[in-house]
Amino acid sequence: MAKILVVDDQRNMRTTLAMMLRSAGYEVDEAADGNEGADKGARGAYDVVITDLRMGASDGLTVLRSVKEAHGSTEVIVMTAYGTIESAVEAMRLGAHDYIQKPFTEQELLVKVERALSSRRLTSEVELLATEFKDRYKFENIAGRSAAIREVLGRIIKVAPTDATVLITGESGTGKELVAKAIHANSRRADRPFVPVNCAAISETLLESELFGHARGSFTGAVSARKGLFEEADGGTFFFDEIAETPLTFQAKLLRAIQENEIRRVGENKPILVDVRIIAATNQELLTAVAEKRFRQDLYYRLNVARFTLPPLRDRREDVPVLFEFFLQKYNRKMRTTARPGEGVVEAISNYEFPGNIRELENMVEQAVALSGGGVISVDDILPAQSQPKRPQMGGRSLAEIVDAAERQAIEAVLREHEGSREKAAETLGISPTTLWRKMTRLQISYPS
Repeated sequence: MAKILVVDDQRNMRTTLAMMLRSAGYEVDEAADGNEGADKGARGAYDVVITDLRMGASDGLTVLRSVKEAHGSTEVIVMTAYGTIESAVEAMRLGAHDYIQKPFTEQELLVKVERALSSRRLTSEVELLATEFKDRYKFENIAGRSAAIREVLGRIIKVAPTDATVLITGESGTGKELVAKAIHANSRRADRPFVPVNCAAISETLLESELFGHARGSFTGAVSARKGLFEEADGGTFFFDEIAETPLTFQAKLLRAIQENEIRRVGENKPILVDVRIIAATNQELLTAVAEKRFRQDLYYRLNVARFTLPPLRDRREDVPVLFEFFLQKYNRKMRTTARPGEGVVEAISNYEFPGNIRELENMVEQAVALSGGGVISVDDILPAQSQPKRPQMGGRSLAEIVDAAERQAIEAVLREHEGSREKAAETLGISPTTLWRKMTRLQISYPS
């Protein structure tokens, strides 16, 4: 049973509100003024506090501050009379969940209370999950309540204590690196380095040197010997992001390093023993890459020992409100604000497709918190495209689709010309290899056709 505190210095109003709420099944306490309300609100664990704004010397803002300082997840609804809306808006900036303008009906009040309770339940669930996972499994940055994410968390707990090689698959933005970090944090290697590398962001000519190191004079510019990232990760975990982007020649050397637990620096023949756990991730279907001769079959089977497949956010929509609240708390702390979702925001994002998955949602929340100025987040703040007119269609396609098609055609043509070399293709196109890789990922160009 939800517990509610009603604060109002007008006895008739306070008693009437309490009767309405009790008849709806809530447990209700009353406070006769702001001082009593602030004291009870700070000492008691209430789900919702409903307080009048104008109550003499100690007003509703005093109650709000006292409650929020003691119990940050308690939701506060302020009651305001006509002509004092500005004060209600100020209260919401200070952390109130909502306001209701007098006179109001019983139905209006109960709707406001139920919305506040829904927000309270969601906040409490996020806090519970974060506390439980943080204290026990160090899952600080993984949130969700769907069966899919709980299965992932369960598998992490089982796989982490072993030294099994792990392969994580899923679309971009689904949280592959977070899973890799959680596995490392729960392994016996937790006090040793976690070294991530984005294989697509390093040119083919530098990849081997970056990972394995090089001897002095092994190539132009190698003025001194250098340890590679593998040696830096000794005793810890090495995370290969976008493993499918590595060239076949490098894959052969990587396979040997995994099998023999040893590497050779570029320009040296002496083997160096390394003790690392390998976790690899990709947004591509590796079996397709194997069939197309872009990925070594033996390396695939060597990596595919413990498999994690992360579902896209659109396939676990029940996690969207939890993740929204998680990121909202994160960026409110970071920006020292008290931004809150306005009417229809949670429903709007729950119906959004999220092509960029969790990463897109996090970026949207960060932007919305900044745009709201710490106040109420509107649908336009978080999904501005919804308030814009539809893009003009050209022959059944939007302008953006036509531009993407032309860009895809140009990139594929240059890649064919240079036999798949991204470095040479990027030079011809006048962009950096990293920019080319990002465009290829967005346009789903995996190899020259």
